[in-house]
Amino acid sequence: MAKNLVIVESPAKAKTIEKFLGKDYIVKSSIGHIRDMPKKNMGVDIENNFEPIYEVTADKKKVVAELRKAVKVAETVYLATDEDREGEAIAWHLLEALKLPRDTPRIVFHEITKGAITKAIVSPRTVDYHLVDAQQARRIIDRLVGFEISPVLWRKISGARSAGRVQSPVMRLVVEREREITEHIAKSTYKVKAELVNEAGELIEVKLSTDFASKDEALAFSIALLESKLSVSSIEKKPSKRSPKPPFITSTLQQEASQKLGFSVKQTMTLAQNLYREGSITYMRTDSFTLSETAIEAAGKVIIEKFGSEYHDVRRFKTKDAGAQEAHEAIRPTDLTKPEIFGIESQAAKLYALIYKRTLASQMSDARLQKTQIKINISNRSENFIANGEILVFPGFLRVYDYLSAEDKLLPNLKQGDTLNLVNFAARESFSRAKPRYTEASLVKKIEEMGIGRPSTFATMVSTVQDRNYVTKETREGVEREYQLIEIKDNQVIQSQPSEVTGAEKNKLFPTNVAYLLTDFLVKYFDNIIDYKFTAKLESDFDTIATQNVPWQGVVKNFYTPFHQKIEDAADISREETHGMRELGTDPKTGKPVSVRFGRYGAFAQIGHKDDEDKPVFASLRGSLDIESIVLDEALDLFNMPRTVGETDDFGIIKANYGRFGPYIQYGKKYVSLKETLPEEVTLNEALILIAAKEKFDAERIIKTFDDSEIQVLNGRFGPYIWNGKKKGKGQKNITIKKVFGDKAPTDLTLEECKKAVAGKLKPKAKPKKRKKPAKK
Repeated sequence: MAKNLVIVESPAKAKTIEKFLGKDYIVKSSIGHIRDMPKKNMGVDIENNFEPIYEVTADKKKVVAELRKAVKVAETVYLATDEDREGEAIAWHLLEALKLPRDTPRIVFHEITKGAITKAIVSPRTVDYHLVDAQQARRIIDRLVGFEISPVLWRKISGARSAGRVQSPVMRLVVEREREITEHIAKSTYKVKAELVNEAGELIEVKLSTDFASKDEALAFSIALLESKLSVSSIEKKPSKRSPKPPFITSTLQQEASQKLGFSVKQTMTLAQNLYREGSITYMRTDSFTLSETAIEAAGKVIIEKFGSEYHDVRRFKTKDAGAQEAHEAIRPTDLTKPEIFGIESQAAKLYALIYKRTLASQMSDARLQKTQIKINISNRSENFIANGEILVFPGFLRVYDYLSAEDKLLPNLKQGDTLNLVNFAARESFSRAKPRYTEASLVKKIEEMGIGRPSTFATMVSTVQDRNYVTKETREGVEREYQLIEIKDNQVIQSQPSEVTGAEKNKLFPTNVAYLLTDFLVKYFDNIIDYKFTAKLESDFDTIATQNVPWQGVVKNFYTPFHQKIEDAADISREETHGMRELGTDPKTGKPVSVRFGRYGAFAQIGHKDDEDKPVFASLRGSLDIESIVLDEALDLFNMPRTVGETDDFGIIKANYGRFGPYIQYGKKYVSLKETLPEEVTLNEALILIAAKEKFDAERIIKTFDDSEIQVLNGRFGPYIWNGKKKGKGQKNITIKKVFGDKAPTDLTLEECKKAVAGKLKPKAKPKKRKKPAKK
């Protein structure tokens, strides 16, 4: 009897589902998408109402062939791809490629459990063509943008590889934040903190009710404080509460996993996808805060059993966006009796524990606190000292989630009129900060707030701008900065100027030089694909295709018509316009202008002008320097290369420098890459060690040389070969000796034989044919 065939997306998911369905079902995987538009041409028939052209991708032909065989012998075929638009599109592509009827059963489930799978099999639906159309519209517009704008960028902007409808606004966000940071002028204020003691000897930490704008004001206050009397003027106690957050959706899981576990957005989604496919959590791409009634009930049972009924509070969270694309369930464990999973990798276990705690906490009582504020009168000043305290009266949900952030801060038992004495005092200069640079998680949060992405695209959006080298994730050391400090010690006011490290960054997102140019270019000439509101509106249009039966062709046409006109207009834009030069000042040695700009091989500084009698000199920008923020002194430092490291009898003058392929050491006409040390810092001894290793390698590499000829016999990765002495791109030829001369020893080769081999006059030795074994009688 033929078995029922269930087709899913991933092999891991197939194995899990097959366990639940039993012997009457066979589960096979499409391993993701099976069809796409061809790579060599646009794949969209613009004249025929934007009709897409699809083909089975080369790497999936074998998969499709196997699925066709399975379909022929199956009694019933079920399409069980993921429940979002992407999954619906894959189900449709399977329908088309496998020539299945339109009423082929389509089953969806948001968790891979026996109950969910069985229920889905019993009540299937058919492919939802509105969801497919929404996905198709997105794919077609993205293809039109990529295919038409990429050639424009290749011609106009050095280093620009592509521009995407969604990746470009993300790049713009990072560029604009960096510009805000660069333009920020730090303003200083003086914040006052002190420690006071009561008659019982109990210490109380306080801060001043106001900050001072200048050092003179802070100093005047400090001097007055020496003569003042301090007393409690008021004590205010009031209850407060903290409520649990909703269960996770895609964006909040990415943010929390970044903050609490240090995971990248991509890492979080990979781990979550594996947990889903193994049946441990519900579907991980969702923007719905909803929990099923079954899950709410299960959570309540666990909470009451473990903590008691006073810790239980049924909560039904509503999704903010009424048109949420994936309006199914929030991300939660499939079995709430399992607080942890054993036998899986540690990172997956940590993510599961985070999801479990957040889900359970969402159904728990508020944490109850008592907040206390004490105001302290300063007899000869109008300001007050303030002390704030917080006591956790009832932990509620904090028993399972975020407990450490609610540490009790107890205050001494004071009453109005009590006198206090000064123990420690500091008025410290503080500087205003610019907005923080984005982390991957905070960028996802911003994208979600602006409506320019959806749960299924968040991770891709953030990783694509990094893959294209428009944004880099970096950890940078800070710089030392002095600040003013006023203290009171032994009843005396003491002033000092200590230093602090500021501006250190860990795993923050920085724009590259090409990102600045590309952003400015797109804002000026292609505002419709980089405008935030336009991108959000387009996402909304995709939603209307999915939910309100709006024809997808109209949405595509409304986008493409003005976009294509801009493509045609871009033909007249010159490279000079797109690679704007930035003047920094004058070189004190030559009196020539110093400028920075972006060129074919990246950002560089230039002294002089192309029309000068003497040719201008150039130096590449290095490290964290960028064309937006570099200053004159930093640019001039770039021209202090090459640096003479030293001189020896054996190797002559040894220099260090930066090159197109990175930092290097030069001795004579030879070069050695610098990997561990910077050219500015490398010592003569370090350089000699690298040179010795290079000489040893070269000596072992050379098998034979010939007088009066550039031809050499060398050792290579794939064995001995003949090299004609030419450099790559200038007629270089390498001839593998074994192919031409068989087992002949490389040391025995003559110059004449080598010349013939290089000229192609010797045919490769034929491989001996394998003798066929006689057939068994």
